[in-house]
Amino acid sequence: MAEQDVALTEWLKPFVEKLGHKKRRQMCPIYVSGLIGPGDRKSIEPMAERLAPDRYDRLHHFISDGIWDAGPLEAELAVQADRIVGASDAFLVIDDTALPKKGDHSVGVAPQYASMLGKRANCQTLVSLTLARDEVPVPVGLRLFLPDSWTSDQDRMAKAGVPELLRISRTKPEIALDEIDRLIAAGVRFGTVLADAGYGLSAAFRQGLSARDLTWAVGIPKHQKVYPHDVALIFPVAGHGRPRKHSIPDTLSTAAETILAASTWKTLSWRRGTKGRLVARFAAVRIRIADGSPQRILDKGQQHMPGEEAWLVGEWRSNDERKYYLSNLPTAATLKQLAAAIKARWVCEQAHQQMKEELGLDHFEGRSWQGLHRHALMTMIAYAFLQHQRLYKAKREKRNRRGPPKPTLPAIRRAVIAALSNHHPPQRCPHCRIRFQMTPKSTLLWQN
Repeated sequence: MAEQDVALTEWLKPFVEKLGHKKRRQMCPIYVSGLIGPGDRKSIEPMAERLAPDRYDRLHHFISDGIWDAGPLEAELAVQADRIVGASDAFLVIDDTALPKKGDHSVGVAPQYASMLGKRANCQTLVSLTLARDEVPVPVGLRLFLPDSWTSDQDRMAKAGVPELLRISRTKPEIALDEIDRLIAAGVRFGTVLADAGYGLSAAFRQGLSARDLTWAVGIPKHQKVYPHDVALIFPVAGHGRPRKHSIPDTLSTAAETILAASTWKTLSWRRGTKGRLVARFAAVRIRIADGSPQRILDKGQQHMPGEEAWLVGEWRSNDERKYYLSNLPTAATLKQLAAAIKARWVCEQAHQQMKEELGLDHFEGRSWQGLHRHALMTMIAYAFLQHQRLYKAKREKRNRRGPPKPTLPAIRRAVIAALSNHHPPQRCPHCRIRFQMTPKSTLLWQN
């Protein structure tokens, strides 16, 4: 085996060491191998049938009921993700992903909007955090959001094993901020936080990012109110009565779509897609966000005062759809830099799709809080391993100045499957020609 090749057993060593008990150390590689390996279903029963027919009970216990702390493994995942793509120019992408479900017993399941379906559906919703650089995503956090139908029912949460401290109502932006704090404490490096309008419409979320001295670019609804960047606070002279105690803006706030309507739009391309360069028109102006403290302004009633100065960015797509964003990128940022940051968010959607299609993120059939989060954690560990192998292959080909384009993650997975099922000399994936030789399955998965 070439020294540069990183076997799955080597990748899992720092994770397995944190599990303590010998039985748990055995089950972790089996579970991750099951996620990466072949098969239409990646739930516990079919994975055990393929890899360890006599150990279904142990594998089920490891994920659903075993007494072990996921925190050290989550911290190790953060370390490994930082090694793969962490840097000052990396992005931390905040989003959520839906796991469609039948019935109403699985933890957090309820009729909710599912972005992957474009409509409301019975599903679980996970708040996700993805570290990405150079269009390479590595998920580092998946946390279940509990809708009101769950947080209003303490017995239901207790039955599903929701930790007592988390049996409260928390918004998705609040969950995301807690996860960001966890990643910062773990030393994960990134430059800009990205999020869609589901998070960007929250003033508390934007302000929370700024309070942490983070750079951010987030989507907003078209009716988000903003002020011109040069808005001034004045004390209008009262015709009668007592003078005003509080200043007011010298102009009223305006909807984002209105303030950009008369702007000059410039055509920009931010990356090459499968069908050529991706192109749209963009416009940007400096503004003050209308998210300050509410105050009565003239005869308009309660209005939000001017808050942080930021960029208001508009995107005019080829289908005539317009999208709007706010960003606290520096004043000197160019329109191309703003567009590139905004459009970098797509990689998290790619990661979600690959984790579901390649690794079975949405195949977990248990109902408990602990089981779901452990399954999600193992899926992220498996995904990080595949990205590590993919980048190693790309680096080697670049160094040799030969070979095919950068291998895709599904191609890397196929190569790993071939290696896991082979006891003989190294094999090459027919798609990307990556060379693998790994510990034979009997010792990789079942050594005592």
